[in-house]
Amino acid sequence: MKAKQQRGFTLIEALVALLVLSIGLLGVAAMQLKSLQSAHAGYQRATASLAAQDAVELLWSKFDADEMECPDLGGDEAAWQTRWRAVIPGLEGSVTPNGNECVFDVVLSWDDSRLGDSGDASFTYTTRLPGSRP
Repeated sequence: MKAKQQRGFTLIEALVALLVLSIGLLGVAAMQLKSLQSAHAGYQRATASLAAQDAVELLWSKFDADEMECPDLGGDEAAWQTRWRAVIPGLEGSVTPNGNECVFDVVLSWDDSRLGDSGDASFTYTTRLPGSRP
């Protein structure tokens, strides 16, 4: 008597294959989510860099080359912050003189809690204009 040859998959083999495939797809989905979070964080950091450069350009526009004195932003700093808060949610920024020379620190921080684990992010940009403080 000849033994019957088995053909095809059994139900248990099919379920195990489906389980392995499901775990692999969950891994791909988690990797895609982390990729999107990192891309968003990079976008916010690049935008913060543009905001800092905009503050430096604002300083240059206030600089008086004839008198070679450091500028004071005055009320323009509040307008600068308002303009960039529309782009970066929760943005807090300041442009402060650093010492007696014409060196300024542009400090930006924003809420990064949408990304889950990080919370607050910050960016510091330091620039020097020619001239000195009165």
